[in-house]
Amino acid sequence: MTPEEVKQLKITACKVRMGIIEGVHGAKAGHPGGSLSAADMFTYLYFREMNVDPANPKWEDRDRFVLSKGHTAPGLYSALANRGFFPVEDLPTLRHIDSYLQGHPNMHTVPGVDMSTGSLGQGISVAAGMALGLKHQGKTARVYTLLGDGEIQEGQVWEACMFAAHYHLDNFVAIVDNNGLQIDGDIAKVMSPYPITDKLESFGFHVIAIDGHDFLQMEAALNEAREVKGRPTAIVMKTTKGKDVSFMENNAAWHGTAPNDEQYAQAMSELRAILAELEGE
Repeated sequence: MTPEEVKQLKITACKVRMGIIEGVHGAKAGHPGGSLSAADMFTYLYFREMNVDPANPKWEDRDRFVLSKGHTAPGLYSALANRGFFPVEDLPTLRHIDSYLQGHPNMHTVPGVDMSTGSLGQGISVAAGMALGLKHQGKTARVYTLLGDGEIQEGQVWEACMFAAHYHLDNFVAIVDNNGLQIDGDIAKVMSPYPITDKLESFGFHVIAIDGHDFLQMEAALNEAREVKGRPTAIVMKTTKGKDVSFMENNAAWHGTAPNDEQYAQAMSELRAILAELEGE
């Protein structure tokens, strides 16, 4: 990528973060912390990596994305809206009773959502099944899934990993958002999943560790994943929970808490400042 392309991704990611804050503030509920930590990866996937068409969300040859950590729907919704799947102006309707943007992704109501998710561990399982199905159909489309590092405490995750390796799903990429925090605090203290990379390798994955806020590292990792044959790839990305909102960063209290009006104003002010700086470079 050129420096200008990286800059444009940073600008888009900032807009995605602004959409996350708009959504959870509008809902007075939701999960900003893990949405913000994954915003850069959402941006890279939808604006550079994945072969998708906002004008034809059900295009059968599209790449698929499954949000296994479904509670971070505000991040997925904001990326989809900014990519053109539906209006950005709808983001503040998140979780409203008459809104199509409910608290967890719904494939029947939200354009661009490939699978309804919410119960942790089920998303990666479905995504692995999708990857096998595409192989049986002879299609070249790829499947990506995003998991939380707290989510991988679920046994079903490892059943899915065993499945993906057994069927040699080299069209499948599992991404772990290693922000280190879950609703009850430090993942290492709640139920440590470490060493994450070693465990994934032992289950038969090709594993790549990256900085989840570095677009050049994302590009290198996802390009490498395309070259891997005969087994699935896992990308373990180190991130900051609540990234780019000062009072949310590395604070588990913001796992599932919405900002009040004052906090909303502060968060948006900080993000607007980042956006202005990026656009002025």
